[in-house]
Amino acid sequence: MTPYEHTRSAVGVHFRTRVLKEIRMATLRDRFWVWAHEAGSHDRDYNLPKPSRMTPAEGAFYLGTPNLIMVRYHDRPSPPFEQYAVPFRPLRSVVWSIVGAGGRTEGEERAQVLKLAERSPNITGVMMDDFFRGLGKGKDIGALSLEQLGSVRGQLQVAGRRLDLWVVLYTHQLDWPVEAHLRLCDKVTLWTWKPEDLERLEAHFQRLESLTPSSGKLLGCYMYDFAAKRPMSVERMKLQCDRGLEWLRSGRIEGMIFLASCIADLDLEAVEWTRDWIARVGEERVAL
Repeated sequence: MTPYEHTRSAVGVHFRTRVLKEIRMATLRDRFWVWAHEAGSHDRDYNLPKPSRMTPAEGAFYLGTPNLIMVRYHDRPSPPFEQYAVPFRPLRSVVWSIVGAGGRTEGEERAQVLKLAERSPNITGVMMDDFFRGLGKGKDIGALSLEQLGSVRGQLQVAGRRLDLWVVLYTHQLDWPVEAHLRLCDKVTLWTWKPEDLERLEAHFQRLESLTPSSGKLLGCYMYDFAAKRPMSVERMKLQCDRGLEWLRSGRIEGMIFLASCIADLDLEAVEWTRDWIARVGEERVAL
């Protein structure tokens, strides 16, 4: 090899290495998700200061999150979903519920979501909301049994790609017998229902890591205190975001989810603080 050829080869290797490294990098914003319900979904239930008119796509745009989790709430929206999903086409990634709020399961909803995913390449997964429940007589710990969950996993190959199976887990459920179900899930999202329990978030997350070491994990962040039906304090919002940022940088979690689109237009202090925080940290580069 001549000196010129050697130099050209070395430059080529360097260039390819740099490009590949950049491909393996993402911004923090790429890891942020908005949890979405149809506009006004929470108006009646949580003592909000006024009605919300913000749609899911508007919520993603307003917060500056390129990813969205669409969850059916009080049977809204009703299938078919094709026209409803049109505003989601510009988004980087969309996950759609097959178990809706309150742990509701409808076979038609699952079939409709899978049909939609066939024609929507940015739908990358399906969500099971409020999936776990206390064990009653003759009841399974999950909205779906292990056998049903295995069957669902077998249906997630669509249009030449496999959808991820996502699930909601609350910190107060960490000591329930959920391990076998979690092993069948690709992504586990951890949520703290009562803001006062956020002081134990590190301990709770360590417990999750021990339960499901191989699954992807995301931190769910409430922007409103739904347990007490009152605004979330900025102090507790900051606690969630600071911890999530630390875990994103270290690779302990894959993303953060902000709940919910249907409260994002109410001038709530925690929402506005979160929006500013996303704008401030969003362009930081992190490894994929």
